[in-house]
Amino acid sequence: MSEWVFLLNGISVTLFGSILAASFCNSLSSGRNLRILFLCVSVPLILQGVLVSFFDVQILRYIYPLMIHLPLILILYYLTGKKLWSFVSVLSAYMCCQLRRWIALLVVFIVSGEELLQSLVELIITVPLLLFLLKMFSPVFRAQSEMSFKIQYQFIVIPALYYIFDYVTVVYTDLLESGSPVAVEFMPFVCCVSYLVFLMYHYAEDKKQAQLRQTQKILDIQINQSVREISALRKSQALAKQYRHDLRHHLQYVSSCIKNGQLDHAKTYISGICKEIEAQKVDRYCENEAANLILSSFAGQAKKNNITMNVRSDLPAVINVSENDLCVLLSNVLENAIHSCQKLSSDETGRIIDVKLYMQNEKMFLQVINSCGNDVRFENGVPVNDEPDHGIGVQSICTIAERYGGIYSFSVQDGQFILRLSI
Repeated sequence: MSEWVFLLNGISVTLFGSILAASFCNSLSSGRNLRILFLCVSVPLILQGVLVSFFDVQILRYIYPLMIHLPLILILYYLTGKKLWSFVSVLSAYMCCQLRRWIALLVVFIVSGEELLQSLVELIITVPLLLFLLKMFSPVFRAQSEMSFKIQYQFIVIPALYYIFDYVTVVYTDLLESGSPVAVEFMPFVCCVSYLVFLMYHYAEDKKQAQLRQTQKILDIQINQSVREISALRKSQALAKQYRHDLRHHLQYVSSCIKNGQLDHAKTYISGICKEIEAQKVDRYCENEAANLILSSFAGQAKKNNITMNVRSDLPAVINVSENDLCVLLSNVLENAIHSCQKLSSDETGRIIDVKLYMQNEKMFLQVINSCGNDVRFENGVPVNDEPDHGIGVQSICTIAERYGGIYSFSVQDGQFILRLSI
């Protein structure tokens, strides 16, 4: 009776691992694949039964990788064309077989049973456990097979280590059974190393994602600024077209006033036209056109939000900061300043933004002082914000300053947020 139980358990674990590996490798998607897989798995099973009849069971355990695992890898590679993922699937399925073994060992430990009970429990839980893994984990596992080889290699490390450890310490030697500390502590050691590697990998990925978010923020700012510039140019072009169209009528009216001796009326009319044209122009703060466009754009936003924005700028046309970096820097600083003022009640006085921008000793100096609330929080001297999609602007400011070897400081004094930057 016990021999039959052991034999059936051996067949069941082979089928369990083979079906799971085929599912991991997405080889069960067609009837043709199922037939080929069934035929190729049946042959080693029959051979396994024959060898058990003539040879010692221990010999079968020694050659099991060559008789079962290697052919299964080759079959999966033939069916899917995925060489690396065939290895990953077989080794991962082998590791999942440990679930059967450990659950059975737990039952034996609880009821104080013998080895025969362990095999019976393994037989009983084979199908439910297989169905559970096929439903819950196989779809997730198969999705990883479409990743790059760099990602796929990460999935083979733990299964490969477990596979080598199991055969070296259990099948080919008795290191684990003898209680050798090196063998007993190896898998906890692997768990520890894996955890540390996971932490490093997670940190690197998080840093990469932060850089991507910052890059995206910079691109968004550049796009928005380009849209503003295009809008300003279109508006200017439309006004110029309108003025050209109306110029003839204006001149005729002024000429008529002069002919009729209405010189004061003509002067008043001309003065009114000049004021109207002056109101539509882009404010010129300095010789740097990029800075003018950005400052004018945000000055308009501040005016719409009932925020007073005072600008003193003396930037030359050519500076040591690239136009893209200047655009990102000023846009982030002024956007944060307006956002801070918007948090204050609209009926409050003192919603003010003061901007100073100039060159000194071949370095650009920027100071922005704006009204703010009392909820500004700092970490390591840098303001932080827990709101979604906030705080990236400050990171961009710091990154640009550090890129040029500059210095910056953030502070809050008497309800005013102060940014000073020199690059």
